Amino acid sequence: MTQNQPLPPRLALLLQAPPARVLWRLAAPNVVTAALMVAVPIADAWFVGQLGTEALASLALVFPLQSLMQMMAGGAIGGGTASAVARALGAGDQAAADAAAWHAIMIGLVMATLYMVVLGLFARPVFSLFGAQAEVLDGAVAYAWIAFGGAASVWALQICFAILRGSGDTVTPARAAIGSSLVQVCLSGALTLGWGPFPKMGVIGPAIAIVIAMAGGAAYLAWQLVRSGGSSQRVVRLRPHRLAWKPAKSILQVGAIGLLNSLTIAFTVVVVTRLVAEYGTAALAGYGLGSRLELLLTPLVFGIGGALTGAVGANIGAKQYARARRLARSGTVVAGLATGAIGVTVALYPNLWLNLFTADAAAYAMGGLYLLIAGPFFGLFGAGQTLYFASQGTGRMGLPVLVGGLRFACAAGGGLLVVGLSLPVGWLFACVATGLAVTGIGLGLCLQFSPGWRGDEKRQ
Repeated sequence: MTQNQPLPPRLALLLQAPPARVLWRLAAPNVVTAALMVAVPIADAWFVGQLGTEALASLALVFPLQSLMQMMAGGAIGGGTASAVARALGAGDQAAADAAAWHAIMIGLVMATLYMVVLGLFARPVFSLFGAQAEVLDGAVAYAWIAFGGAASVWALQICFAILRGSGDTVTPARAAIGSSLVQVCLSGALTLGWGPFPKMGVIGPAIAIVIAMAGGAAYLAWQLVRSGGSSQRVVRLRPHRLAWKPAKSILQVGAIGLLNSLTIAFTVVVVTRLVAEYGTAALAGYGLGSRLELLLTPLVFGIGGALTGAVGANIGAKQYARARRLARSGTVVAGLATGAIGVTVALYPNLWLNLFTADAAAYAMGGLYLLIAGPFFGLFGAGQTLYFASQGTGRMGLPVLVGGLRFACAAGGGLLVVGLSLPVGWLFACVATGLAVTGIGLGLCLQFSPGWRGDEKRQ
C-alpha cells in the first residue's frame, strides 16, 4: 500500500474514524457473537437435563475443559492472531498480514491436535482423575471422544474469526456465529432428545451438534478469506505460505502468554470454588449463583474488548499510539459503566438475580452476601478485562498477564489464608472482590505506563 493509495474501508475505519464510530461498528456484532456463545451451552444443558441427573453430571464434568479450549482458541491464540494481523495491516505490510493469517491456521491445527490426543483419545483416564464413576464417567468419555475428537472445527472457526476481527470485520463472523448457533441448538435438541426423524442419541447429541455446526461456520469463514476477487472490503487473503518463525512469533508473543492467562482464570475459579465448599453446600450454591453472573458479563466485555484488539493493533502498527490509547479508554469506559451498573444493581437488589434460580433461604442469603461484597467491583473487573483484550493489540502482554497472576494471588492466596484462620465466609468473598478490583486497577496502570502502549512515541 503506497502513501497515495486510498486505504480499504475497513482499515480506514480502524485508523481514521472517530472512536465512538469504531466501537459501534465493531463491538455491536462482536457482542452478538459472544452472547450466542454463552447462550448455546445453556440450551445444551437444558436438553441434557431432560435425560436425568447422570447425563447432566457428565456434561458438567466436560464443560470446564471445553470452556478452556474456547478461551484458548478465541481469547489467547485468537487474540494473538487478531493482534498480529492488525499490526501488520496498520504498518502497511500486506504480505505480513497474509502470512500471519496462514501461520495462525497452522498453530490452530497444532493446538487442536493436542486437544484431540489428550482429551479425545485419553478421555477416560483424564476424567477418571475427577472422581467420576459408572454412568457419569461413561457419558463424559463418550461426549469427549466426539467434542474433542472434532476439536479442529472449533479451532478453525475461532482462528478464522480472529483473522477477520484483526482486519476490522466483525460482521462476517457474526453471520457465521448466528448461523452455526441456530444449527447447533436445533441439531443438539434433535439428536439429544430424538425429535422427529432424528435418533435419540442422548448425551453425545450436543457433541455431534457442536462439531457439525462449528465445521460449517469455519468453512463459511474460510471461504470468505480464500475466495479470489476484487472486493475492496477484504484486506486479508488466506493462502498457503512457507512456514517461518517471524509470522509465528508475531502471533505467539501474544497468544502463548495468553494461554497462561487462560489457565490462571480457570485455576482461580477452581481454587475459590474448592475453598467456598469448606463453608457448606449453601455457601457453595450461593457463590455459584453470584459468580455465574460474572461469567454472563463476558459477552459484553469480549464484545468491546475483542473489537479493540484489532483497532488498537492497527493503530500500534501505524505508530498512532495516542489514538490507540484513546480507543482503549473509550471502550473501557463503556464496558466499565455497563458492568458497573449491573454490579451495583444486584448488590442493592439481589432478588433480581437470585430469584431466577433458587428459593432456598440459606443459598439465597449466601448469594446475596456475595453480590453485596463483590457486585460493586464488577465495573472494575469489566473495565480491566476489556483493557486486557485491548492490550493484545499492542503485542506486549507480559504486564497484563502479571496482573492476572496478582488477581489469582488475591482471590486464591487470600482465600487460603481466610480458610486457614477459620474466618467467616464474607472474608473469602472479600478476597474475590479484591481480585476483581486488582484486575481493573492493574490494567488501568498498564495502559497509563506500559511501554507497549507508547512504543517509540517519545523518540518521534
